[in-house]
Amino acid sequence: MYAENPRGFFITFEGLDGSGKSTQLRKLAERLEADNLPITVTRQPGGTRTGDRIRALLLDSRTENLAPKTELGLMFSDRAQAIAEVIEPALAGGRVVLCDRFTDSTEAYQGGGRELGSELVLRLHAAICGELQPDLTILLLPDFERSLARARRRNQRTASESADENRFEREAEPFYRRVWNAYRQIAAREPLRVVAIEGDAGIEEVHRRIVDVVRERLADHDTRSPRSSHA
Repeated sequence: MYAENPRGFFITFEGLDGSGKSTQLRKLAERLEADNLPITVTRQPGGTRTGDRIRALLLDSRTENLAPKTELGLMFSDRAQAIAEVIEPALAGGRVVLCDRFTDSTEAYQGGGRELGSELVLRLHAAICGELQPDLTILLLPDFERSLARARRRNQRTASESADENRFEREAEPFYRRVWNAYRQIAAREPLRVVAIEGDAGIEEVHRRIVDVVRERLADHDTRSPRSSHA
């Protein structure tokens, strides 16, 4: 299905916590592995030793009085390390990279939720990430209230079992409304890159839609890209 290629394919998953994006990323990874495609799975913040330390600081509910621009800077510090250590090497090796969140999250949460604006986020992206953009972004937009309620229930449960990553879930509903609206604006601005899946279809139905989109995009990428001499 996917001939050997000198440049890989970069897929990101976006959405509110509780949207099901991590579940769908895992299911897609399993499907691509079954198709014998070389994949790399990562997340942001995190995914590197340095990034995991930044993640702990950013998401721990005990982190207090973090200025919005400090939060923004930490997100891009994590991203710079992930690009250098994980994403670019994987893409250079012809792998399909699946990343749980990327700059769209920063634009939605810090640009929208923290009201720093998209312009600042996009300027930092250009300075730190250069020309790197996802080839495809899967944006999950289930019902707003249900998504937020699921995220808060899940994080309350996991906080008692493992790491506390509840800092963002403590925000009030208007914060998440701004995040939600920012995601919709990104999807409207970049309809070719961002595929929005709206509504509360079941896990398997959403997975089927994602697989169809990804297979179509990978086939197109394979057709447009230079093939190896033995492909």
